[in-house]
Amino acid sequence: MSSTVAKDHCADRSPCAPPTAEQVSPAPAHRTAADTGHGRGDHQRASPPGTSPAYDDPRAVDADVAHAVRAVLGDLLDHHLAAAEAVDPLFGADLAARVARFTRSGGKLGRAQFVWWALRACGGGEPWQTHAALRIGAALELIQTCALIHDDVMDGARLRRGQPALHVDVAAQYAGACAPRRGARLGEAAAILAGDLALAWADDVLADTEMPRPTARRVRELWSALRTEMVAGQYLDVQGEATSARSEARAIRAACLKSARYSVERPLALGAALADAGPAATRALCSAGRRVGLAFQLRDDLLDAFADPHDTGKPRGGDIRSGKPTYLAAVAQARAQASGDRHAQDLLRDTLGRTDASDAQLAAVRQVFMSTGARDTVEDKIRGLVAQGLRHLDTAALEPGPARRLQGLLRSAGGVTGTTASDVVPLPLVPATSEGAGR
Repeated sequence: MSSTVAKDHCADRSPCAPPTAEQVSPAPAHRTAADTGHGRGDHQRASPPGTSPAYDDPRAVDADVAHAVRAVLGDLLDHHLAAAEAVDPLFGADLAARVARFTRSGGKLGRAQFVWWALRACGGGEPWQTHAALRIGAALELIQTCALIHDDVMDGARLRRGQPALHVDVAAQYAGACAPRRGARLGEAAAILAGDLALAWADDVLADTEMPRPTARRVRELWSALRTEMVAGQYLDVQGEATSARSEARAIRAACLKSARYSVERPLALGAALADAGPAATRALCSAGRRVGLAFQLRDDLLDAFADPHDTGKPRGGDIRSGKPTYLAAVAQARAQASGDRHAQDLLRDTLGRTDASDAQLAAVRQVFMSTGARDTVEDKIRGLVAQGLRHLDTAALEPGPARRLQGLLRSAGGVTGTTASDVVPLPLVPATSEGAGR
């Protein structure tokens, strides 16, 4: 812990603390360095996968965080894939190998970078902290794999990262072996199982990450909260799609749960927990992460509606066709009702949620998003949220260099430039720090 970071060890470390044990069941207890007696520096026991001595020096990671996380992730995936193939070769080839390939094809590892730079900004850098941060970053990538594979099934999406979605790929593999309907059902079932496998691997990685007992307890609490919030936010999303329940407040609530906390706030909190940061620094990081994480989701909503599919790797207008209750759609609907614009109201009612909506109908909805001022409203909210987040970050006593890296990551996540409310401006509509903010 740096001398610039206060260490006030309170029972409740920050307002962003996860639910208590009475509210959310903790993750299963697992072996830690303190539990086993294998603490930092014990070399008599074989290291688990993903603990390369090359990363004992945090400066080696600082130079290229994404490369370090990918190296650890690759080692972990090789280990889990070999174990899956040993269980059954068909299972290994059809499911485990697809999970591994999908995970390796990930974007810029934004969540892992938030973990790392929060750790470094709070003064962390001991070898055990370095290894733990990289492994947690890898585990977050596996959770993202789970979320994206499941999301594609729920949305009926056929493309992801410019390639066939996993359920589509499996169905195509067995197109000649069974009837089309059975093949499609097999693809969906395989994708559900593949997502479950990715989540199991993520939990295994965390369970085998050696940390002092107090740190391990705090990390498990955050991990449990992250998973529960992610599922809760996704349920609000799909329930809103099915019932056409759209309101600005509901959209913000779902975005906070499924994206703001999962994509930015919780990764920052995990890094702070590894560094044993005090409540003031943890509180500032969480406040910044919650606001920028929400901006991240709102930016993703704009990308889905307006960005070039070649940049996003998925068709434009997926949220419109699925009827996703986004903040963008909620604002457009509220504005159309307030102004008495019957044409806009009818168009939104008739098109949102139409899986067969034509390109012309999608273009008409985008025009409504602009004519009602919804797009500009969302851009303004994004700028305000990022500016607020950066101000919260400035209140913490953090290491200057890593703090600057965090500032850059936060601006990139929101898709803006600038550092204050007056000079934060939107970047062109291209994907932000990591794809799939809202999965």
